[in-house]
Amino acid sequence: MRRLRVTGRLRTTRPHTLRGRLALLALASAAAWVAALTIAFDIVLAGRLSSQATDLLQTRAAAVATTVEARPDGGIVVHEPPDDRALDVGTWIYRGSTAVERPSAPAALQRQADRLTGRGSGYQECGGRNASRLYALPVRVGNRQTGTVVVAVSLDPYRSTARAALAGSAVLGLLLLAGVYLLTRIIVGRALRPVAEMSTRAARWSELGAAERFGTGHRPDELASLATNLDELLDRLAAVLRHEQLQTAELSHELRTPLARIVAETDWLTARPRDATGQHASHQAIAAAAGTMRQICDTLLSEARARTGQPSGRCRLPATADHLAEQYARQHPDAPPLSVRGGAAVTAGVSPTLVERMLTPLLDNARRYAATTVTLTFAQTPAGVELAVTDDGPGVPVETGPAVFEPGRRADPDDGHDGAGLGLALARRLARASGGDIEWDPAATGARFVVSLPAG
Repeated sequence: MRRLRVTGRLRTTRPHTLRGRLALLALASAAAWVAALTIAFDIVLAGRLSSQATDLLQTRAAAVATTVEARPDGGIVVHEPPDDRALDVGTWIYRGSTAVERPSAPAALQRQADRLTGRGSGYQECGGRNASRLYALPVRVGNRQTGTVVVAVSLDPYRSTARAALAGSAVLGLLLLAGVYLLTRIIVGRALRPVAEMSTRAARWSELGAAERFGTGHRPDELASLATNLDELLDRLAAVLRHEQLQTAELSHELRTPLARIVAETDWLTARPRDATGQHASHQAIAAAAGTMRQICDTLLSEARARTGQPSGRCRLPATADHLAEQYARQHPDAPPLSVRGGAAVTAGVSPTLVERMLTPLLDNARRYAATTVTLTFAQTPAGVELAVTDDGPGVPVETGPAVFEPGRRADPDDGHDGAGLGLALARRLARASGGDIEWDPAATGARFVVSLPAG
């Protein structure tokens, strides 16, 4: 016969809503306070009841002692008052260790009373079914004890009172906790109602794509601050989205231009025969257009990889700068020369490929507008590495300024350049994705762009 073993894991369920968690927290806090107050109340009440029982014993013992006359010969005379029924209940009178008067009491209580004789004053607890407390008061002649008065009081009424008070405080505490829990849920629910409304509105705006904002409105200060921050976040997201949409449109245009060139050259080659010189020119045009498309795609791919946190590598800037200078001279033999200046041990914390893709658009701009020379400098700084591309051309117009980094923005749209103005924008995106930046230096003569990168 197979025996199945069933194993289970005790799982505690917690509220999934903020209102439920706050109500549960308030309930736990109130329960701790109620428990502490109830325990303190019961301790104080028990002490008070015990003190009352002690006071009652002392009062009764003193009253009984006034009816007892101790003689010098050791005898004891009990003077009976007119109505001694109240004094006879739970009262023992001893001459020495011999009981002169003994009430009707259980044997256990009798034995406890007998033990108190001849010991001076003192108390004794008697447990069991009928719990009692006894008190012995000595009867003296001079300094000699000749007798003892013992009185007893039942503790059942006091304990019954303590139990009733405990039960009442427990019931009151439970009612209080229930009220605290319900009231907390109601208050927190009303306090969070504006948050729920804001969430509903945000969900509706997300579905409709609305450009609305929360505003401050008639809200508490905390929610008004939250609404303001959310509006600022939405504004920034909208600005980023517009920027990305604009850049996507410009990229589409930038890619469409070389693609159209490739299609046109291909159609021209296939439409009619051409001589070797024409075919070579078409092939060069197709290769140049394809190279432009590849450069744009590689830059975007490098920027995406840099944003995902992939390792950037290290770049020895002297070697990379020399490679760029050789490539510049080979591709643009008729352009103003490029001079390189920098230290021999400057290293950036970016791969050489990324550095080349950042600097290529800057060098193209400098080559296009330079009058006589283009300069590439690099140096180590306390914050990392700094590279600068400078030309002696007309520079960036003051009215354009930093806007030259915006996608599609060109300092002079009528300069004959067929690009869409995306080189600087792509270079800055790539630099920022690598932990650096590209800035325009307005104080320089001509145009000067500074690239800051992390050190290697």
